[in-house]
Amino acid sequence: MKINWGTGIVIAFGLFMTFILYFVFEVQSNSKYDNDLVVEEYYKHDSHFQDEMVRIQNAQDLKEKPSIVATNEGVKIIFPNGFKSNDIKGNVLLYRPSNKKFDFNTPIALHNSVLLIPQKKLIAGRWDVTIEWQYDKKSYQTKEVVYVN
Repeated sequence: MKINWGTGIVIAFGLFMTFILYFVFEVQSNSKYDNDLVVEEYYKHDSHFQDEMVRIQNAQDLKEKPSIVATNEGVKIIFPNGFKSNDIKGNVLLYRPSNKKFDFNTPIALHNSVLLIPQKKLIAGRWDVTIEWQYDKKSYQTKEVVYVN
């Protein structure tokens, strides 16, 4: 049987579609390939985007901003001395882009204007640190990337 060019194109197209569909089903069914959303409730999170922008702008307007430093002891979040440590309330979210199982929240509890997140709670690599806090009836938010060794 002789195959003409039209039949060859149809066969090649069919094989290509089978190849692509195999990989789509493999990625969707195999738990080794994690394809979760970054945020669980994406649309609910997106509806509060304007509030987040206001908190970020409030933080950028500060003359002295909190700093985030990775040390051998862990990650230190240092608030400026102009803030009263007892009046700062909020949370610190440590987000691990490579695996959401390592994400965790820590309430802000300062000791001499410093919050230390111990090294034993962290694994080496990249961490996205988000600080959301309230001070003097105003909300603030700071985001920064930290690399832990």
